[in-house]
Amino acid sequence: MAYVSTTGEFSRDQRYIATRITADGRDGYPVEPGRYRLVVSRACPWANRAIIVRRLLGLEDVLSMGIAGPTHDERSWTFDLDPGGRDPVLGIERLQEAFFKRYPDYDKGITVPAIVDVPSGKVVTNDFPQITLDLSLEWADHHREGAPQLYPPELRNDIDAINKHVFADVNNGVYRAGFAGSQEAYEKAYHRLFDRLDKLSDLLSTQRYLVGDTITEADVRLFTTLVRFDPVYHGHFKCNRSKLTEMPVLWAYARDLFQTPGFGDTIDFVHIKQHYYEVHRDINPTGIVPAGPDLGNWLSEHGRQKLGGRPFGDGTPPPPPKPEEVVPEGHGVS
Repeated sequence: MAYVSTTGEFSRDQRYIATRITADGRDGYPVEPGRYRLVVSRACPWANRAIIVRRLLGLEDVLSMGIAGPTHDERSWTFDLDPGGRDPVLGIERLQEAFFKRYPDYDKGITVPAIVDVPSGKVVTNDFPQITLDLSLEWADHHREGAPQLYPPELRNDIDAINKHVFADVNNGVYRAGFAGSQEAYEKAYHRLFDRLDKLSDLLSTQRYLVGDTITEADVRLFTTLVRFDPVYHGHFKCNRSKLTEMPVLWAYARDLFQTPGFGDTIDFVHIKQHYYEVHRDINPTGIVPAGPDLGNWLSEHGRQKLGGRPFGDGTPPPPPKPEEVVPEGHGVS
């Protein structure tokens, strides 16, 4: 949920369900293989983070994943991609059913990603920044052999600092521009966004990844915004100083990650465009979904290897996605 202030500034409701699933079960929800279901939409950048991290860490067999459709109404995400319009594990038609089962009077945003306790059918958490960190830290005993260190202790302060700026100015910044209710608020968000992208370009001109010489949580969080930039944010959210393809360093960086197993093979451009252009009728009243842009250039040579770095550190790339989790043909880049 979000609102626009009297000055026209977009504000995101960040009152998420803060319950955590932990190795010691201190919040009442211990890590248990097969007990929980991660509910996502491939359209959503916040959920896309969890899809990528789950895949990189190899948690597919211990944490199942339900995929909601790309569009929704005020009553929340629906499982219209599944036979009969119901999630096959949870047996529900709408994600809100899991929220209301735990909190009958729940009045905040029903958002993805969310993790649901399968035996009770109750939502556990939708605290998206914490979910991916906990997948790295609390679920460590169940990581695949060769899983990368996405949040290593020695880099956490640097990762947290980058994430703070990237969230405020980029991840949420595109929304602050897109949903601004006044010219002043829009231009403020617009300049914050591109000022930050310029700083990130400077940083990434001399190093392959945001923090250290391997992929970390910080790269995951920036990537899911960059991959949506040209298909959605440049036009739909009026973030149009430059396309991603016109920002050489960030474009090469994004292609480098896209071509890394676990990143580009999670991206469903059809769902992404359907969600933003069909759901946001206040911005796009006709609901017409653009036919472009051309996506073949995502697989072009990026040249980032010359900066060194080891994508997975001492680990290994993840195996191909499970057959039931492969992005539908024609929805990605081939």
